[in-house]
Order: sequence, then C-alpha cells, then structure tokens
Amino acid sequence: MPEHPVPPDQPSRPRDERGTEAAFAAFRPRRGRAVALGCQWGALLLFAVLALALPGVAGGARWGVADRLMFFAIGVVIALLAHRYASIVAVPSREGLVVRNLVVTRTITWPEIVGVQFGGGEPWVSLDLADADTVAVMAIQKADGPVAVREASRLAALVQALGERSPGTSPGPTGPDADRGPDPHAGPGAGPGAGSDDRPDSGREADA
Repeated sequence: MPEHPVPPDQPSRPRDERGTEAAFAAFRPRRGRAVALGCQWGALLLFAVLALALPGVAGGARWGVADRLMFFAIGVVIALLAHRYASIVAVPSREGLVVRNLVVTRTITWPEIVGVQFGGGEPWVSLDLADADTVAVMAIQKADGPVAVREASRLAALVQALGERSPGTSPGPTGPDADRGPDPHAGPGAGPGAGSDDRPDSGREADA
C-alpha cells in the first residue's frame, strides 16, 4: 500500500503525458503581454474619466453626449490595439504551428520549417521556410531574456522532432543570443572525432 494513495477522482497522469503537454504548450510573450494588458485597461479608464469630466461649455464650444462618446471611442480603439498585441501567441500541435502575430495569423506545418533564427538585431524569433520565405514569431520575444532563449530552444526541438529532414541536421535556434548546437552546415571534419583520419588506411603503419 502506498503511503499517500491518489484519490479516485484525481487520477495521476504518466510523466510522459505531462512532458508532452509541456512540449506543446502555447508560446506567449510575458513582458510585452503584461504591458499591453496594462495599456488596454488604462486607456479605457483614462478616456472614460476624461469623457465624463469634459465641461458642458468650454471656450464658446459645447460638449454634448456625441462628443463625449466620440472621445471615449478613442480610448476603445487604443484598447483594441493593445488587446490584439496581448493576444499574440504561437500554438504548436503535432501537425504544425499556428502563428498569430499583430496583424496576420498563419498556420505552418513542421516540414515547411528549415531553420529557427533568434539573435542579432531581431526582437523576436523568425522561421526560415522551405520556400525561402521568413515568418516572424512575435510570441517569443528577446525582451523576456532567458525565458525567451528556452522557448526558442523548445520550438527548435519541436521542429527537429516533427519535421521531415535528414538525420543529423538541426533547425536551430541560431544567433548570438541562442544556445548554439552542432553546425548543420559543417563539413565532414566537424563534430565528434574531428581531426582523425577517416580513410580506410589511416592508423596503419607503412611497411618498411
């Protein structure tokens, strides 16, 4: 008998199931999302207060209900833009990756992705596609620091595990801010065992 049995209504899940859920968790920005949510509610509150505080008559001009509503509508537009930024996300599945950026939402299958770039002057991860196109993944932002590096590595691991590419190749992430792995474009002398002679006659002593 175990010391702490699990209640019947709370069955335990296998570790591999929990690991799968973590691997396919949605990618979301942290700092940028927090700022966007603050701007969203701040804009609604600020412009609502200003619309109510407008004087009935100011400088010979009258501020009616329509004027107040129009003034509040400015805050609504700002809040909608901030909400759109806060809803940026990239959702992975076994079929592919749904990338929702500020304007465009796009679904990409794993075999389409040939590289994950994260570094240089780019503020977020970008994907190199097989058709030579590039797609930004704004959900993984450099402003999140080490968390962004880990998320970029998780995305690269999904691409490598679920994409259809030859063994030994790696999609990334690459760049000065990412943890670099073996160079997929390295020549046959790179990697483990580099520097040894792989020719059939190597290591044999010549006959005197």
